[in-house]
Amino acid sequence: MPGWSDVIRWTKGVVAAALGLAVVALVGTAVVRYAENWAIVELTRDAGFADHHPPAPDPRSEEEMESLRRFPAGAVPLQALIDATPTDGTLRLDARVYAAPGQITRPMRIDGVPGTVVDGGGIGSILTVAADNVIVSGVTFRNSGDRHETTDSAVRLRGRHNVMKDNIIEDCLFGFELRQADGNIIRRNRIGSKDLPEALRGDAIRVWYSNRNRIEDNDIVHVRDVVVWYSVETAITGNRIVDSRYGIHLMYAHKNLLERNTFLSNTVGIFLMYANDNQVIDNVIHYSQGPSGIGLGFKESSNTTVVNNDLFANARGIFMDASPYDPEGWNVFRANRIAYNGVAVSFHSDWEGNSFEGNAFVGNHSGVTVQGTGGAARNRWHANRWDDYVGFDRNNDGVGDTPYESWSWADRLWMDVRDAQFFRTSPSLELIDFVERLGSLIEPRLILRDPEPRFDLPGDIGARGTARPEKTP
Repeated sequence: MPGWSDVIRWTKGVVAAALGLAVVALVGTAVVRYAENWAIVELTRDAGFADHHPPAPDPRSEEEMESLRRFPAGAVPLQALIDATPTDGTLRLDARVYAAPGQITRPMRIDGVPGTVVDGGGIGSILTVAADNVIVSGVTFRNSGDRHETTDSAVRLRGRHNVMKDNIIEDCLFGFELRQADGNIIRRNRIGSKDLPEALRGDAIRVWYSNRNRIEDNDIVHVRDVVVWYSVETAITGNRIVDSRYGIHLMYAHKNLLERNTFLSNTVGIFLMYANDNQVIDNVIHYSQGPSGIGLGFKESSNTTVVNNDLFANARGIFMDASPYDPEGWNVFRANRIAYNGVAVSFHSDWEGNSFEGNAFVGNHSGVTVQGTGGAARNRWHANRWDDYVGFDRNNDGVGDTPYESWSWADRLWMDVRDAQFFRTSPSLELIDFVERLGSLIEPRLILRDPEPRFDLPGDIGARGTARPEKTP
């Protein structure tokens, strides 16, 4: 029979083994944490490289830029023709190549014909409009510079009440760049950027501190963003935006109208960031996919009206982050078709102040999700159509007899545990969910309640006549 010495020796061994395991665990945790942090730093550095280059190159003088430009043989200098055009006169350009740069400092009109090309020589911006009441139409702008720090653009607008219509922009870093330029019209242009990775391209249209502009019926493909900063009362209507990063991005931009635009295969369709009192009406947003894919996104934005839009097959149809930021500035979502998305509406946190009424939620993998704890029940949900509603309409009034309720069962485990997202729709998670619903050991979390769910699909739902982007030639 062992004596006390054996017990003490055994105890010391157990303690020593426990301390050894604790040290190993501590060292292992430290190594893993260091590796994770190092990986995050590396990932952040790589992800931020596009918008935060190494120090910008030294600025270049006009003489140096001119010496670096290279034009096709026979190119005619554009500036001399502009200087020779009288105030309020018209400069008609033939079907040939003209050499940039050009600057307009008084009211005039430039008309091109098919084959009229203004070449930037691969350096700087092509045309600067520093006057009011200028019209430029029918011109192909080609081959600007590629520097972001100087915003190398096809056309820089610095005046008011100018009209840029029916032009083509190709192989230019930025398209139209507006800076303190009010009341301009950009209409029916075809705009592309340079053939670069998504984040290194330029913006098709960049609006900075410029109010009451109209951006209409443009065809925009393979650019970075259409971005509106610190600007009010901009009307962005009837545009088609394909294969870009942000279709339309509002930053500190208020009282703007986004109507009848179509978006296809962008990372994000529309994103409102610190932007209030805007209207999003009759837009079609399709196939915003990938880890960052969002059809319509909000970040601290208030008092927005979202009506008659079609959000189809996006990773997340609607993404809400701390919106509305003004507790009295409700965001209203009405008569939208939110269909076949990975998640129909994703809340970044337990927030309130949004009203969803008369929308159709059809074919989405998940209806409404909330990251972390909490739910979306503090928002208003009323008279929406839910395709997973399991109630009846015995009196045939088009309204479900019982409320629609969404609960957080085991099938929502992936919302709280990031690694569990890999198992979405897997048989194992579905089985766990089935067992929990049969006999739940804990009370599930209520995500939302719609007291009067629509039993049929509303007739006025979704975009009203806006063309689907993949069907447009």
